[in-house]
Amino acid sequence: MELKEEFVEMLGPVMPEEKEALCRCIAETEPSVSVRVNEAKGGKVPEGAARVPWCPCGYYLDERPNFTLDPMLHAGMYYVQDASSMFIHHVIQQLCPPSPLKGEHSVAQPVKYLDLCAAPGGKTTAALQALPAGSLVVANEIVPNRARALMDNVMRWGSPHSVVTCNAPAQIGRLTHLFDIVATDVPCSGEGMMRKDAEAVAQWSPALVTQCAQRQQEILRDIWPALRPGGLLIYSTCTYNRQENEEMVEHIINEYGAEPVAVPINESWGIAPAIGCDLPCYRFMPHRTRGEGLFMAVVRKPDGQRQTPKNKKRATSKTNAIPRGIVEWLLDSKEFDLSVQGDDVVANPKQHSEALAALRATLNVIYSGVTLGTLKGKNCVPHHSLALSTALNRAALPHCEVDINTALRYLHGEAITINAPRGYVLLTYHDAPIGWVNNLGNRANNLYPKPLRIIKN
Repeated sequence: MELKEEFVEMLGPVMPEEKEALCRCIAETEPSVSVRVNEAKGGKVPEGAARVPWCPCGYYLDERPNFTLDPMLHAGMYYVQDASSMFIHHVIQQLCPPSPLKGEHSVAQPVKYLDLCAAPGGKTTAALQALPAGSLVVANEIVPNRARALMDNVMRWGSPHSVVTCNAPAQIGRLTHLFDIVATDVPCSGEGMMRKDAEAVAQWSPALVTQCAQRQQEILRDIWPALRPGGLLIYSTCTYNRQENEEMVEHIINEYGAEPVAVPINESWGIAPAIGCDLPCYRFMPHRTRGEGLFMAVVRKPDGQRQTPKNKKRATSKTNAIPRGIVEWLLDSKEFDLSVQGDDVVANPKQHSEALAALRATLNVIYSGVTLGTLKGKNCVPHHSLALSTALNRAALPHCEVDINTALRYLHGEAITINAPRGYVLLTYHDAPIGWVNNLGNRANNLYPKPLRIIKN
């Protein structure tokens, strides 16, 4: 791979001691492969895998398998994610520990967490995994088709404490002081992706860097009102230049009076410090760490009078049309509110009812909690969201274990034959739910969602 001269020249004054090693690594080495295991679903550690140092549930693989043909991926038992990006798990657990710790930057639990630029969902699912139990995670993506992919990945991860929205940052900023933590993995020039993406090399230019920096300032300006006083903003990019990194952190501090927050790390991890300043910033570079380029920093919003978001109207939904017995499809059903939204029966944790009402009154919410089923006449067809949810009560509906060939035929959208009672049946592979069928006896109609089906082998 040949890097652009302008990019190499830019690295000179930014990181003169790192330039040669970094450019050689980008041009001559292959990206690592890593996955993060979904412990809430009982995901298993890959055989022979080495652990990612800064993420207890992250693992390096020796080679890249065909993930598409692994039913466990479709079941949400793990997420394929670059190891550097898994640092968000460490940051969250350090700043928002499982049990309250005395400290200047401790965050009360549970928290309301916003992942602003969330697609495709890697850092969102990491947050769902790392945050204290009962925390609400709102994942937003402004581009509709990317928001759909985000929704699919959040659904696959299976946490009912999640919401997916499709909105501009300024719209979310109207929710004054709603969030305890806001993560802004902002659009950037993508220099950190050059080793694995030739398009990142082709599209790079100094003008792109400037354009991205301007957009980043706009995003931060628009979303800042939604962060509560004393709350934490996590800023990250996948690029190397100072303009989009340290200079942007300095902008947040100078413009909004934010306070930089240090995150404890192990020196053996090879994470580089800030360049050109003494701020607590964390730089991942492939010649130092096993992963792609990443920059991350945390700031704290100044304390002040907290405002409650104004909820002008509460979301309305039908409740009298919910079929009897459907509540039994949930574990701990008393913890959920059920409602009918369109033709779907949706369950959301009661503890988030006020926040969800504020979200629905202001934003375009495309997914929340767990969708139990779709109403068809007097029947309710179990929804794919329920199959993948950790809130599923597997004892409430029949299930059938299938082998790898049957599982792959199902994931391709084919009709299959199973030995199970007639009616709606949950398919499992290695005891991991993968979806529903309607078993007619001589065949089982495939209910796997068409947009998720495997098209190619």
